[in-house]
Amino acid sequence: MEFEHVIAHCKALKKEVEQLGDSDGAKLKGLKARIYDFLSKVGGPNNTFVKQISSVDSTVTSYQKNVVSEVLSSFIAHMENGLVGGISPKRQAELDVVSDLLEQSNTLLENPKVHSAAPAVLIGATLEEFLRTWVEEEGLSLGGKKPSLDSYCKTLREEELITKQDVKDITAWSGIRNHAAHGEWSEVEDRARIRLMLEGVNLFIRQKTA
Repeated sequence: MEFEHVIAHCKALKKEVEQLGDSDGAKLKGLKARIYDFLSKVGGPNNTFVKQISSVDSTVTSYQKNVVSEVLSSFIAHMENGLVGGISPKRQAELDVVSDLLEQSNTLLENPKVHSAAPAVLIGATLEEFLRTWVEEEGLSLGGKKPSLDSYCKTLREEELITKQDVKDITAWSGIRNHAAHGEWSEVEDRARIRLMLEGVNLFIRQKTA
C-alpha cells in the first residue's frame, strides 16, 4: 500500500472513531479489529501501536475514543517521519525503487513482444539491489567478497537474517537471471517460469520488509 493511501486510511479510521456515539460499543469493537489488522499489516504485528489498540476497552466512553484516536494520530506522525518498523526515510526510498522495478518487470512480462529473458534479468537485478541495500542498512561487511547477489545472500545468512530456504530460493532465482544474462534462451523462454520467479521475489521482499 502506498504511503499516501496509508495516511488517508488512518485518517478515515480516526474520523470513524471520533464520530461514535456513547451507545456504539459494537461499532467500536469492530473498528478496533479493523484498526488492529491494518496497523499490524503496515507496521508489523508487534509494533507499539498495535499493542496499545489491543489494550483499549471496547466500552464506548470519551476516554476510550480519545485513546484510539490519539494512537492513530501518533501512528500517522510516525509514518510521516519515516519511523514505522524502524525503516529510515532512505531505506523507504530504496524500497520504493525496488517496488517500481518489480512493476516494470511485470509490464515487460505481460508484453508478448518482449522476450521473457528481459524481465528475468530485471527481476534478478531488482533482487540484488534489495539485498545490497539491506546489507548496507544493517551495516554488514562482505568480508572481502566481491559485491554480488551471492555474496549479499551469504552475508545475510551468516547473520541469520534470512533462512536456509531463502538461500535456496535466491540461488534458484540467481540461476535464472544468469541464464538470461548469458543469452541461454532455451532456459528462460518459459514465461510461466519467469512469472513464478517474479511472484517469488515479490513475496520474499514483502515478507522481509513487513
